Amino acid sequence: MMRLFIARAARMKVSLLTFVGLAAFLLGGAGQARAQYVGQISSIVMDARTGAILSQSNADLRRYPASLTKLMTLYLTFKALRAGRITLDQVVPVSAHAASMEPSKLGLRPGSYLTVEEAILALVTKSANDAACALGEFLGGGNEAVFAQIMTQQAARLSMNDTSFRNASGLPNEEQMTSARDLATLARHIALDFSEYYHYFAVPAFYFRGRYVPNHDPMLQSYPGADGLKTGYTAVAGHNLVTSAVRDNVRLIGVVMGASSNMQRNAVMADLLDDSFRREGIAPVQRPLVLARNTLAARRRATARGVVLASARMRMDGPEQVADASIPLSYARMRRSGHVLSTHAAHAHAPAHAHVHLVGMGQVRHGTATSHRARS
Repeated sequence: MMRLFIARAARMKVSLLTFVGLAAFLLGGAGQARAQYVGQISSIVMDARTGAILSQSNADLRRYPASLTKLMTLYLTFKALRAGRITLDQVVPVSAHAASMEPSKLGLRPGSYLTVEEAILALVTKSANDAACALGEFLGGGNEAVFAQIMTQQAARLSMNDTSFRNASGLPNEEQMTSARDLATLARHIALDFSEYYHYFAVPAFYFRGRYVPNHDPMLQSYPGADGLKTGYTAVAGHNLVTSAVRDNVRLIGVVMGASSNMQRNAVMADLLDDSFRREGIAPVQRPLVLARNTLAARRRATARGVVLASARMRMDGPEQVADASIPLSYARMRRSGHVLSTHAAHAHAPAHAHVHLVGMGQVRHGTATSHRARS
């Protein structure tokens, strides 16, 4: 009788453990599993002024953000700048942890420094993971995990209810998730809440420490009215893109996540924005041709689509290999003349004996500057 009782108790324990495990999977693990939908696109288009949704598909599906994570890192950077807690020319130390980040990266060395403005530019162009981590540590009191908690708390305050962050860069983490709707909300807040810093996303190109740094967001070159924000890619996230475009004083925010290639992602975004502008009563604008690398495969894709939405320096189907570094050029205080960027404000904040080249849309200005504010 005692053996029978023990056997029944053992079976009950196994059943209880099975139930608990299943519940844990349904309540926790399932959230992680649901974020893996490469090839199944999530998208949304939002009117930035009103918040009205003009188009959506799987907009609340929880997904991995990849480098779109950096939008929150930038949001919190802009917030700290606005509050006066940090300055553009303040130096950011590079820890061994930050330097160890996987590409895409600047190749920063442990013990070196970059400025806050350099980090901003590195994120919007190169999507540099080492710079993002260094900036996260800087804003998180030396701890990237603490900064990730701040990121998640800020997401909640913005009603980004499907979002949780675990790092500043977007490198893979099963618990780091978001949705197309949440990212559209974040992009809208960046554009509206921090208009004085929004122009960073449209920086066309610049040199830093001898390296040419183009902005490889393809929509800046290929979609009329586009003025930023961010690309992102990992194998488990797919090809992601957040774009803002303005026509006739109407700003739209578009998000495309989980595309199977850069080409598909860019084409879907362009079509969604075109349709949404039509819904807003704005006449269509002919898109410019932006030629891809002169390869047979690229030509075939261009023929099939009729237009290539890609940068001449970007792999068409590979991970985002966005530009390479940045300069501390006090960009918020720069003067614009057409599309040419003035070097006047750059001189006071460039690294020691740095030769600064600021590249505008088709024109270049040169200058030599001396400063002791930043070192590498």
